[in-house]
Amino acid sequence: MTTRQGRQPDGADEVDRIVAAWARERPDLDIEPLTVLSRVTRLARHLDLARRGSFARHDLDTWEFDVLSALRRAGRPYQLSPGALLTQTLVTSGTMTNRIDRLAERGLVVRRPAPGDRRGVIVELTDHGRLGVDAAMADLLEVEHRLLGTLAPTERQTLADLLRRLTSPFDSV
Repeated sequence: MTTRQGRQPDGADEVDRIVAAWARERPDLDIEPLTVLSRVTRLARHLDLARRGSFARHDLDTWEFDVLSALRRAGRPYQLSPGALLTQTLVTSGTMTNRIDRLAERGLVVRRPAPGDRRGVIVELTDHGRLGVDAAMADLLEVEHRLLGTLAPTERQTLADLLRRLTSPFDSV
């Protein structure tokens, strides 16, 4: 962000430099959204790398963690229907079938007959899958605490509230 005189504030970051360049080159445009959303994009990239690293340390891909954590959050007996997994992970049914197959091959989940539905199945987290997702989650939270380390607890809450407001139109819940 630049001051009225066109100077960058103390502690300027890469986004400030990008915004200043656009302001100089296209003074006819209101570039204010870049000051927020470019930082969100950059933060998302750093968070994605940190998450991938956390999951890789536990021999999991991001999509594996997503499916396993959905099952873990379901609580005992850690079971969900493939349809519920679709809803929580936002993938197609074909993709979910493939993912369940791959997780089952690794012994992280098992398919069980759905009670009361002879053709249906339930996906259940195995003990091996539960231990893996629990360890990955603990690692992830340690990394994310470090990422938020420069913010005071009240700042974290304010940021969470603002981001919730910003993302709520995209959430179907």
